[in-house]
Amino acid sequence: MTPRRTVALAVLLASVLSIVAGAAPASVTVGQLGRIDHVADGDTVDLTSGARVRLVQIDTPEVYGSPECYGNQASAITKRLLPPGTRVRLAREPATDSVDSYGRLLRYVTRVRDGLNINVQLVRVGAAAPYFYDGRRGRYAGLLVRLALHARAHHLGLWGRCPDTPWDPNHGVSTGPPR
Repeated sequence: MTPRRTVALAVLLASVLSIVAGAAPASVTVGQLGRIDHVADGDTVDLTSGARVRLVQIDTPEVYGSPECYGNQASAITKRLLPPGTRVRLAREPATDSVDSYGRLLRYVTRVRDGLNINVQLVRVGAAAPYFYDGRRGRYAGLLVRLALHARAHHLGLWGRCPDTPWDPNHGVSTGPPR
């Protein structure tokens, strides 16, 4: 056997053994596990550990301070998706900061039981819009834009209830006053 074939066989064998041993492939993001204590609003959750998590790369209408159109509905959708006790996996977005100016962790939140990415799902149903703070687009940016444009075209969620909402993924969503 040539040295080149020996190396190739060794690499193949190591790959197979790592898969059999349960190691995650390099393309799979392994994140921190947590459990939902409660949903603070449409794009912020509190964990039983005391950590506060802001769902990264998305924005939902406000429910506190100056409430906005569809804010309560977006919050209710997040509460249905993440009831107290739900086990979640948190994944950092390398294109963004790890923590925001309010001390919240900036993360993708995925339900452990079925692998549903909550950030993506909120955009899919029109409860959130993509938000690329400082123009920094992360790994799901293309998907988030496509899903939001589909929701907007089909008048789903905030796009139907708040028809004057501007499309601007580089700024937070602004739906106007509650209707």
